[in-house]
Amino acid sequence: MTNQYAVWTALGGDPALLPAVTAVGRAGTLPSKLPVRELARACVGACALAAAELGARRTGRAGVPAVRVDDGAVAAAFHSERLLQVDGRAPVAFAPLSRFWRTADGWVRTHANYPHHRARLLGALGLPPDASAREVTGVLAGRSALEVEETVYRAGGLAVALRTSAQWAAHGQAAEVAARPLIESERLAPAPPRVLPPLGPAAAPLLPAAGLRVLDLTRVLAGPVATRTLALLGADVLRLDAPGLPELPDQHADTGFGKRSATLGLGADRDTFEELLASADVVVTGYRPGALDRFGLSPRALAERRPGLVVAQVSAWGGYGPWGGRRGFDSLVQVATGIAATEGTAGEPGALPAQALDHGTGYLLAAAVLRALTEQSYDGHARGVRLALARTALWLTREVRPEPAADDAGHAGPDAWLTETDSPLGRLRHALPPVSFADGPTDWSRPPAPCGTDPATWT
Repeated sequence: MTNQYAVWTALGGDPALLPAVTAVGRAGTLPSKLPVRELARACVGACALAAAELGARRTGRAGVPAVRVDDGAVAAAFHSERLLQVDGRAPVAFAPLSRFWRTADGWVRTHANYPHHRARLLGALGLPPDASAREVTGVLAGRSALEVEETVYRAGGLAVALRTSAQWAAHGQAAEVAARPLIESERLAPAPPRVLPPLGPAAAPLLPAAGLRVLDLTRVLAGPVATRTLALLGADVLRLDAPGLPELPDQHADTGFGKRSATLGLGADRDTFEELLASADVVVTGYRPGALDRFGLSPRALAERRPGLVVAQVSAWGGYGPWGGRRGFDSLVQVATGIAATEGTAGEPGALPAQALDHGTGYLLAAAVLRALTEQSYDGHARGVRLALARTALWLTREVRPEPAADDAGHAGPDAWLTETDSPLGRLRHALPPVSFADGPTDWSRPPAPCGTDPATWT
C-alpha cells in the first residue's frame, strides 16, 4: 500500500481516483532520517486530489482533473514561514527563549514566541520578566526535565521534556493517540444534501471552493495553512482574532494569503459572530481543545445553530487523554514523540527539516474539509473532522513508508517556487502554493493585510 493510497483512503476517498495523481521527484528535498519527503508529498497530493474531486463535482466533469505533485514545490511550501521576506527582511522564526535547554538529567524544549508564553515561562522558573537566556540556562541546569515540563505547564507556559520513541510509547497520551485514526470524522447532525452552485465546465481557473464561506479561528501553523489553502481554492476565508491577542506579524503574513482578517471578541461581540455563523459553510478551529466550548462553539453546538456546517479542528495532542487539554506546537510535539531524539546526533537533540507536522496536518485538514463538502453534496449531514499533530507524528514515525528518492526532473533550489507580490505589508517574497491540478489556481487572489484590518462581515 502506497503512502498516497493510505492517506486518500483515510480521508474516505475512492481509490479509483488515485491514477489522476502523478508525482515529480527531485533529489535532496526535505532530507531527514524519517520519511518527511514522503509524508509531505502524500499530504499535498491528497489535498490536491480532494480539490480536483470537488471541482469535478461542481463542473459536472466525468473524471477528475489531473493532479501534479512536485517535490520542489512541496518542499518550498513546507518552508514557507522561513522563506518569506517582507521588503527584503527575513522573518523571525523562533524567539530567543524558544529552544532546547540542558537540564540536570537531559533536555527540555520551550516555546516562548508569544509575549504571554514568555512571561509564564519565566514566572514558572522564578525569574524576572527581563531575564536573559543565560539566567534561564542556569535555572534549568539544576532541574530535571520532567519537573520543568510540569512546572511550566501548571503556570500556563510551554515546555516539553525530550523523550525517545520508546519513552513516548509508554506515555498515557501516546496510547490514546495510537487508538485514533489519522483523520477522525463524524456526522454531527442531520441536514439535507448540500447544494453546490455549478461552476460550469469551462471555469478558469477552476476554484472548487468558490462561493463557500469559511470562518478561520486558528493560530500558528497547521490551521492557518489549511485555511490558506481553502482561500487559494476560492473560499471566502475570514480569519478572526481576539482584539488583545493578534497573531505574530511574520506568521500572519505567511499564512494570510487569500484571506481577510478581522478582530472579534467571542464574548463581547457575540451577536456579530452569530451573524457570521448563520451563513458560514465551514468553521476551522485551532485552539487548545475545549478552549472554545465555553463560548458555545463546540462542534455539535455549532452544527445545531448552523445546519449542514462542516467543523474542522486541529490540536497538538488530540482532545483526549491526559494531555488532551494541553497547548502545544510542532516543535514541542517533535520533542515529546521521539522525533527530536531520532533526528539528533552525538547526544544532541535534532529537528525535522521543516515544521512538517504543522504543514502536513494543515494540508490534511484542508483535504478533510474538501472531502466533507463533496460527501455532503451526496448525502448531507453536518460534518466534523479532527486532526492532531501528535497523530501525524505517529504516522510519520511508524506508518509512512520510505520511497525511492527518484530524481525525475533534476534538483532545483527553492527560488524556482518563489514569487514576489506587493501587499499592504510591503513587498513580499513568498512560496507559491504546492496544490496543483489541471486548470486550477496557481497563486492566491489577494495578498495578506495587517491583522485585524478588515470588517467582520462576509463579502
